[in-house]
Amino acid sequence: MFTAIRAQSLPAIAPLVRRYCVPVVNIFDRKVKRLQRERAAKSDDVALYDYIKEEVGYRLSDRIFDVKRVFKNAVDLGAGRGYVTNHVLGETVEQLTAVDLSPTMLAQIKGTPGLDFRVREMDEEKFDFAADSLDLVVSSLSLHWINDLPACFRAVNRALRPDGVFIGAMFGGETLYELRSSLQLAEVERRGGISPHLSPFTQIRDVGMLLNRANFNMLTIDTDEIVVGFPSMFELMWDLKGMAESNAAFNRALHISRETMMAAAAIYKDMYSKEDGVTATFQVIYFVGWKPCASQPKPLERGSANVSLKDLGKIMDPKNVNKK
Repeated sequence: MFTAIRAQSLPAIAPLVRRYCVPVVNIFDRKVKRLQRERAAKSDDVALYDYIKEEVGYRLSDRIFDVKRVFKNAVDLGAGRGYVTNHVLGETVEQLTAVDLSPTMLAQIKGTPGLDFRVREMDEEKFDFAADSLDLVVSSLSLHWINDLPACFRAVNRALRPDGVFIGAMFGGETLYELRSSLQLAEVERRGGISPHLSPFTQIRDVGMLLNRANFNMLTIDTDEIVVGFPSMFELMWDLKGMAESNAAFNRALHISRETMMAAAAIYKDMYSKEDGVTATFQVIYFVGWKPCASQPKPLERGSANVSLKDLGKIMDPKNVNKK
């Protein structure tokens, strides 16, 4: 009786729902990043600094060819000067839209013979395509400058048709660790503290989590490292400027003293020198994610297996295989 009266007097409690929505903290200044890309694109020797992005774009386009299908409508998100678009063939993609923040970079895209492509100026953070309108979205070395990466992934998933694929490459957390540590040690020595001279990068463990939360499945994620040699730290920093990869964080330091720079260069040479100079590491995270579709393969129900894991050694034994 007591239990029944108490149950009637208590208000109804809504079921607990776990929500992932958190306030978005804008780390990067997108206006500054647009100016950096425009400045780099208008340089006479812009092609001289494309070696990293060209290499990664070529590798990423090769992964498109690995998918044995023809994509009717595709988007190159953060296309730059066409680092992916310039390697995609018309036999693989019927129509491709190159999207980037910089109109000058978009104007320099050449494409490949027979490829039907168009350009569209758009901030990658404001990815705006009709729902279920795309078969493929590809992005090469652009996503690491986006403030709200989960929202971008959700927008891409929304625009893809069922069984559409998202193929991308982005710089990982170990990128330029040599330069980061050298600047930090130099500032601690000279100033007694550190400033964020390099932008933060996404860790590989976070990429899979964000893609899952954005409703992608059948994920494939791997990483690669590209090590480039330079005469000194200063040539590396000059090339980063030519790539439009200078720091664009809001809290970046606008000035580094000459004394700190010379100390950082000496530390860099002492810790990471090779025979003819120093090295810089670029960690690249590659990923492939698919939008769910009823036609995709699905795992069997739990408990439906008829072979025990402890018997795999016997099954894979060449003697038993030959008997079968």
